[in-house]
Amino acid sequence: MKAVVWHGVGDIRLDDVPDPTIQDPTDAIIEVTASGICGTDLHFVRGTMSGMVEGTILGHEAVGIVRETGPGVRNLRPGDRVVVPSTVGCGWCSYCRAGYYAQCDNANPNGAAAGTCFFGGPQTTGPVDGLQAQYARIPYANVGPVWLPDEVGDDAALMLSDIYPTAWFGARLADVSDGDTVLVLGAGPVGQFAVTSAFQQGAGRVLVVDGITSRLDQARRRGAEAIDFNTEDPVEVVKELTGGIGVDRVIDAVGVDAQRPKTGPAAEKAEQEAAQFDAERDQVAPEQNPHGDTFVPGDAPSQSLEWAVQAVAKAGSIGVIGVYPPQLTAFPTGAAMNKNLSIKMGNCNHRRYIPHLLELVRTGAVDPATVLTQVEDMPTVLQAYETFDHRESGWTKAVIAP
Repeated sequence: MKAVVWHGVGDIRLDDVPDPTIQDPTDAIIEVTASGICGTDLHFVRGTMSGMVEGTILGHEAVGIVRETGPGVRNLRPGDRVVVPSTVGCGWCSYCRAGYYAQCDNANPNGAAAGTCFFGGPQTTGPVDGLQAQYARIPYANVGPVWLPDEVGDDAALMLSDIYPTAWFGARLADVSDGDTVLVLGAGPVGQFAVTSAFQQGAGRVLVVDGITSRLDQARRRGAEAIDFNTEDPVEVVKELTGGIGVDRVIDAVGVDAQRPKTGPAAEKAEQEAAQFDAERDQVAPEQNPHGDTFVPGDAPSQSLEWAVQAVAKAGSIGVIGVYPPQLTAFPTGAAMNKNLSIKMGNCNHRRYIPHLLELVRTGAVDPATVLTQVEDMPTVLQAYETFDHRESGWTKAVIAP
């Protein structure tokens, strides 16, 4: 079969690989009918997330048709259409039973303390071969895949595999409630759904920050108030729009790849803040450096984390769903503490939220396919990766149709 395979930083290939087979009683084999390219995949290609194993199939978003099941899979039959949660959980450990599928004790082959297991990730997550392929092996298929009704098409269902549940989770982490004013940092695919999720969870106003016009336009169509960091200082605009108070909640939907503005009013301020951070760091003697050997010169906090802490009101809350590498050490802790902020973060427990969100999609309450902007077939997938990586205008979410 054809699959997108990671061979090294900047080196992914469309390879011929063996078809997957049943390895455990609770496995299933699906024929992938749609798979997505996610910003997390780009982390592995760029090398901002390390630890990838050569030969790993990429991808953690998929819709497919069940073709074979192990004897332990009692809920699915060949021919069923399913959406596959990005994270893998066993369903019976204490964490899964409490809804924390992303912290399953059994799914990650590296052990209970290893953390989240997900498709197409680095060694620390398994690795488990991913879903950008014609066929895929699904571990714990008796728990993970969710049956799809005919009225929910592949394009809509694919958004339920990762980005919609992740955005919903981000709003939950930020404690969004009735009447809140919410700031969403990043108007990519997850950011778009974060806008929708915030409104669905009761927000009165949603502001969104990005630097790509097409993404800001899409966020406006979702009811958000758009802020372009290339032409204005986001923190100053937030303060202006909230009477100097700041927002009640922030959802960081960007992560480690948050770009500092290169031009405009915010650029000079960002450069000054980074320089001040470097100067303060340099005053710490090496033997007193609390960051240790992993602290890299110039390793200032992510721009999105800085803006989150600066733009939120006192006693506000921040939900972080943007991906950060384990070695990241810099965070504006003092500023957050002085404002009595609550900060929650983590990998989404996708299986916990998919059934509810699927019902919203089935009944027409929301159409998640509105985020989809490109559909590519398998032979053009590498070109799609390159274009998506460049953040070209008009590209929000790309789907592969094997």
